[in-house]
Amino acid sequence: MHCPFCSAQDTKVNDSRLVANGDQVRRRRECLSCGERFTTYETAELVMPRVVKRDGTREAFEEAKLRAGLQRALEKRPVDTEALESALERIRQQLRASGEREVPSMLIGELVMQQLKQLDQVAYIRFASVYRQFKDLDEFRAEIDQLAADPSSSRTGH
Repeated sequence: MHCPFCSAQDTKVNDSRLVANGDQVRRRRECLSCGERFTTYETAELVMPRVVKRDGTREAFEEAKLRAGLQRALEKRPVDTEALESALERIRQQLRASGEREVPSMLIGELVMQQLKQLDQVAYIRFASVYRQFKDLDEFRAEIDQLAADPSSSRTGH
């Protein structure tokens, strides 16, 4: 770390503490050249991967789009805001944990469907019908039958 006073490269850490609920490290440093003391803050840089669309174009991950899709599926459904926020956070964590710089939009769609399946079955079917582009009632029926047979899915919305 360069000294902000004399630009020397040699500094030592005198004290380190967790701050901001453990999301940041505060360090008290001292310059070995001029003796001045200063504070630095260290945080993890968590970059979301870029999204590769079906047509091959790439764009920045936009949480607002993810939130809007979930909210649209959950519209007028008995799911509280806290559950929605938790689902969003689980999706963000899974994307960051992938370690990839780019992820296909299809992966994000599948993660959304996993979360909706647990939150609300009606919202899941709404989202799946658009995402998978159901063409007729038979496709709806097949998805509903599969959902009904899955013991791990939520029973909300029945």
